[in-house]
Amino acid sequence: MNTDIRTVLVTGPIGSGKSAVCSHLRELGFAVYDSDSRTKALYQDIPGLRNQIEKELAISFSELAVIFSDNARREKLESIVYPHVIEDFKVWKSALVRDGYQMDRLFFESALALDKPAFDDLYDEVWLVDAPYEIRLQRNPKAAARDGLQHFDRHRPDRTIVNDSGLDNLYAEIDSLIHYD
Repeated sequence: MNTDIRTVLVTGPIGSGKSAVCSHLRELGFAVYDSDSRTKALYQDIPGLRNQIEKELAISFSELAVIFSDNARREKLESIVYPHVIEDFKVWKSALVRDGYQMDRLFFESALALDKPAFDDLYDEVWLVDAPYEIRLQRNPKAAARDGLQHFDRHRPDRTIVNDSGLDNLYAEIDSLIHYD
């Protein structure tokens, strides 16, 4: 059993290519925890969570997108949901170790974790995926509205992946990072 598995946070602004990086990592055989997908699943899987969110945020769950323009509600939602995401990740990682995961690292994909101290103890290394604003906006028009919600301390990432050309170049850079250590 490999107990020396490092966790790498893959982060970056919307439209930067985090999902493309993580898709390639999966193809290479690495385990990747997708925090967005898991959070959506937790809304369904944890009894009463949606009701708690509606009650504490004073909105219908279907109106949850309001958090992108309401800092107080977003912070309240984070205080409710993040402990569940952290626990879910720990259970996921423990299951990998228990089942004999053979790789030297696994990956935690999250656009927000680097900016949220609650997640700091979950990862050993940070890969920041970035791309010029114009490219990110072409990839995802929501980049314009969401950029203000994300702040990346450019001194914290261990590696920065600039995703400003084709997938072949992106995959080659990831491959070199995997074999770097």
